[in-house]
Amino acid sequence: MKSISDRIAQANSLLAPYAVIHGGGLGREYPEPNDSTRFPFQRDRDRIIHTQAFRRLKHKTQVFVTGLPAVALAKAGHGDHYRTRITHTLEVAQISRDIARTLGLNEDLAEAIALAHDLGHTPFGHAGEEAMNECMQSCGRIFEHNDQSLRIVTVLEDRSAQYRGLNLSKEILEGLMKHPTPPRAAGLRGTSRTLSLEAQLVNLADEIAYTAHDTDDGLRAGLFTLKQVRETKLGFLAAEKSKERKTELRGAIVDLLVSDLYVETESLLKKFSIVSLVDVYASRVSLLSFSKKMADDLGELRKFLWNHLYKSSAVQMQAKHGQQVIRDLFAVYKKSPPAKVLELQKKTGGALEEAIKDYVAGMTDPFAMQRWEAIKI
Repeated sequence: MKSISDRIAQANSLLAPYAVIHGGGLGREYPEPNDSTRFPFQRDRDRIIHTQAFRRLKHKTQVFVTGLPAVALAKAGHGDHYRTRITHTLEVAQISRDIARTLGLNEDLAEAIALAHDLGHTPFGHAGEEAMNECMQSCGRIFEHNDQSLRIVTVLEDRSAQYRGLNLSKEILEGLMKHPTPPRAAGLRGTSRTLSLEAQLVNLADEIAYTAHDTDDGLRAGLFTLKQVRETKLGFLAAEKSKERKTELRGAIVDLLVSDLYVETESLLKKFSIVSLVDVYASRVSLLSFSKKMADDLGELRKFLWNHLYKSSAVQMQAKHGQQVIRDLFAVYKKSPPAKVLELQKKTGGALEEAIKDYVAGMTDPFAMQRWEAIKI
């Protein structure tokens, strides 16, 4: 078997000149010897997958809380196939690897960023995040799930007595630190700033994944029809492609978005003369992007989802209940913190409110409901 250094050199020879090389260059906060068989970003990926925070994602909401609302359940018949936060994460990781491979970028780095990007999500999805942010703002602080993801891998998760956190490569921390959250309002997107191309592509893979699977889940739930989806430009093109290829609508949406991304990205790399990683970091524009037309079409479909899915009475009913659970837990724990909160406060050395946030944000939907029911007795 070839040595790890020879394998890394061989793998680097296959990368585009503007990719982050295997082995990186920024290092880790706490220096460690290289693994004898795994590349550095592979080790990071493995550390992320084996965290408790990653395992908890299986019981955290994507759109539907613990399956489906009753009205949708009656229409769809079963809720086991709807996305959770962990299935969303896995889909983002898969799309990220595919894009990275096609563009000659570092697949391991893109995958690791993708797997960690939603670790900091609260229970009850984005509605839960809004409620947690309200609680923190009342204490003069804020909550943002991307910041919490970074906090999890650098402070809250333990793997060694020699340091706090996972001691991930700094390229991954950089990707998490600057991973923007695009608001789910119509046509609005976050803006990338001096990110590696691998980090930029995860942002877009996230957008591609949730647009496609939220459309799929909304159809399954009976909240809208295929005929309604076809009234949007992207929905029509995807439906026609799906019909022609006899494939799922979800796959057709992904294919259309990714194909457009490849063409537009190649054009941007040439336009801005990007021939090295230094050029990427020096640029002041997002180098991975959709074409103007596709961005407009995507915005139209997202507006449709905003009105028919995220703002539907069924989803909003769940969202409001989830927000109340988080507000109540935060208020009760602030007056009478449980032992776990005090342990977290001692571990992190922060304010009580920060420890409450860490505890409640880390809960799964079912556990948050159990704790809420307990304080209501």
